[in-house]
Amino acid sequence: MGTLYRRGTRAMHDLTICHVADDIDEHDFRLFVRLIHRSGLTATSDVVFLFSSRSISDSFARVIQQENNAFSSLVSLHREFEESESNFNLSLFYTNDKFEMAETLWGKRIRRNFSNVEEREGELPGIEGGGLLLSIGSVLSFDATELDPENSLAGFLDRVPMSLRRWACYPMLLGRVRRNFKHVMLVDVKNMLVLKDPFGSVRNRSPESVFLFTNKNSDKTRSKTQKRVNSGVVIGGARGVRRLCNAVVVEIVRAAIQRSKKKNSVSDSVILSQLAGNEFMRKGSNNVNIIASSESITEASSLVGRNSGTATSLLNHAIIERGADNHEISYVIKKQICSYMDSSVYRDC
Repeated sequence: MGTLYRRGTRAMHDLTICHVADDIDEHDFRLFVRLIHRSGLTATSDVVFLFSSRSISDSFARVIQQENNAFSSLVSLHREFEESESNFNLSLFYTNDKFEMAETLWGKRIRRNFSNVEEREGELPGIEGGGLLLSIGSVLSFDATELDPENSLAGFLDRVPMSLRRWACYPMLLGRVRRNFKHVMLVDVKNMLVLKDPFGSVRNRSPESVFLFTNKNSDKTRSKTQKRVNSGVVIGGARGVRRLCNAVVVEIVRAAIQRSKKKNSVSDSVILSQLAGNEFMRKGSNNVNIIASSESITEASSLVGRNSGTATSLLNHAIIERGADNHEISYVIKKQICSYMDSSVYRDC
């Protein structure tokens, strides 16, 4: 089950699950994968891409592998030229804690000895006696047909888009790895871009805590407690995210029954908004501490200079929403990456 594109160097505490819409194009998908690598997120997190079918995952497998290879070349390049000008920070991918270098759970297990020569290949050049070890997460994918083979929501909806079916896939995946990860992020590949590691805001929270962000386009006349939740990003403790996913599936079915199978009548954003204000979620076995942020995720349009074609303060944001100016922000980000020495590892620069 699943496809492993890269086996990480160690077991991670964080897990990022990226669901991929069927209508995303290759350029947008490639940019998301490239930024995930450059952001430093994979230094502490395994990354899982969730596709609707085997045919869709096969069509993007080449892109994932190309970006994995480009990242490996990027690491080698920056180890050789330490003082190079770039917004890529290689130091994020090293750790000196050998006791935390347990083997990743994905793929075939192998025996390792952290004192041998092979492991010292991960030392950062220029650090005398530092013994720093390379820390890179695994990259893999699953198909919805593997995690939800019966398409369990099909009996309640005429059409089940990936935006809804993903919620029926999460329980099986998160249930299988519930003892392996402390924090989980669910992110929409088509509409979001990850620029920095966003897990810092949840690492000191309880395992039941889950952060939800409001939608910038919410009706301004609503009260703060009624603002629409942006379903593109959910992040928190693994236990809380798993319980929230179970609750969302139940609410999707409930909403579908109430609406008598009207086409496209169920929205996961609406359901998350309702659950955020539901006291029942904080009781008994449900016990999810939902923290609804009053701030929305920044849209790319607010970071792109209208006339100058430049981006401002991109690295001040862990996650941004692509929005209507998706092509413009893609152009600006690519231009920045290709202006550095890093351009040599990317074939489209």
